[in-house]
Amino acid sequence: MSKLNLLMLNFEFPPIGGGAAHAHFCLLKQYAGRDDLKVDVLTSAAPLGGKQPVTFVEEFSDNINIYKIGLHKKDLHFWRKTEVIEWLFKAKFYYRKLLQEKNYDLVHSFFGFPTAYLCYRSAKKLPYIISLRGSDVPGRHARLKLDYKILAPLLFKPIWRNAAFLVACSEGLKERALRFLPSASIDVIPNGVDLDNFSPATCGQGLAPGTGPGANLLTVGRLSVTKRVEMLIDTVNILNKDGYNVHFTIVGGGKFEQQLRHIVADAKLSDIIEITGRIDAEKMPDVYRQNDIFISATMQEGMSNAMLEAMASGLPIVTTRCEGVEELIKDNGFIVETAQAKQIADAIKQLVDDRQTHKKMSTAARQQAEKFSWSSVAERYLKIYESLK
Repeated sequence: MSKLNLLMLNFEFPPIGGGAAHAHFCLLKQYAGRDDLKVDVLTSAAPLGGKQPVTFVEEFSDNINIYKIGLHKKDLHFWRKTEVIEWLFKAKFYYRKLLQEKNYDLVHSFFGFPTAYLCYRSAKKLPYIISLRGSDVPGRHARLKLDYKILAPLLFKPIWRNAAFLVACSEGLKERALRFLPSASIDVIPNGVDLDNFSPATCGQGLAPGTGPGANLLTVGRLSVTKRVEMLIDTVNILNKDGYNVHFTIVGGGKFEQQLRHIVADAKLSDIIEITGRIDAEKMPDVYRQNDIFISATMQEGMSNAMLEAMASGLPIVTTRCEGVEELIKDNGFIVETAQAKQIADAIKQLVDDRQTHKKMSTAARQQAEKFSWSSVAERYLKIYESLK
C-alpha cells in the first residue's frame, strides 16, 4: 500500500483548547511512526511570556509535523472572536502554501467552522472530511447563539455539503447536526481513551473515609457557561447541609474560573471545594484515582473525554443529560433528567449511601470504558482516508 499524505487542520491544539484538542493529540499518537502515513498538522500557538506570537514547525514524530501559527491569544481555553479571525487570516496563507508545496491526498478538519472554511475554499482540488465536535454544530451554546444565527445559513451548510465525509463524535451530536441539516450523511466515530494510562486505583476504588457518609467528587473540563459548574457547587452545598462528608475538586481553566472562585468563597465552601485550574495531562491519571465519583452538569457536549477518562479510572458517573452520555452511561452511573442541583445531589446520595452499588458501578465504569480505544478510532478514520485516496 502506497503512503497516504494527509493534512490535518485544527484551530486549537494542546495546550490550547479543550476536548477536540485533546482528541486530536490522542489520534496523532496512534498515527505516529506509521510507514504508510505522512501527516502535516496546521494549528495555532500562543505567545509565551508576553512575547510576540511566533509561527514555527514542531516535529511530533518521524512522520508527523505540526505547523503552529502564533496568535495574540490571551486565554488558552477561551477564544475571542478577534483571535478566531486572526487564525483564519493567518492560516489561509499557510494552508495555500502547504497545498502548493506538498501533494496531499485529502484534508481532515476538526470543527466545521472556523477550520473547515479553509477546506471549503479548496474543495474542487482536494477532498476533505470534517470531524464535528460540538460547538461547531448549532445548538444550545449560550455564547454562540448570535454566531449560529448569522453564520449557519451562510457558511455552515455549504461547508458541510461540500465535505466528502461528515463525522460526529456521538449519536447525540449526529442527531443535533441532522436537525440543522436533515439531508446530511453523517458517520459516528466516538472519542477514545488511553486505557493503559487511565486505570482504577490499585487498592480498589472506594468511597472516602469519614465519620459520616462521604465521597471525593470530581469534575474536569473547560470552565465555560455550558458546563454549569455553579450548579455543581449548589449540589455540593446541598450535600454538605444534609450532613454528607464530601470534598469537591474542580479541574480546568477558562473564562469563568474567577467567577466560580467568588461563588465558592461567598457560599463559605472553600474548605470542601477546591478549584485547581488547569492540571498537566500527565498528572491527570492520579487526580482521577484520588476521587470516587465524577459529576457533570454540562448542557452541551460532543462526547466528553473527561468522562471517558473517569470511567477508565473506575469512577461512576453522575451527569445531566446531553449528547454523548447515552453511549457512555449504561450501568455505570446515573443520567439526571432534570438539570437541577437537588436532583444531582439525590443521585450522588444513592452512590454514597450504598457502597455496594458504588462498587458495582465502579467496576462497570471500567468495563464500559474498555469499549472505547483510540486505536479503534484511528483505524476507522484510516478506512475513510483510504476510501478517498
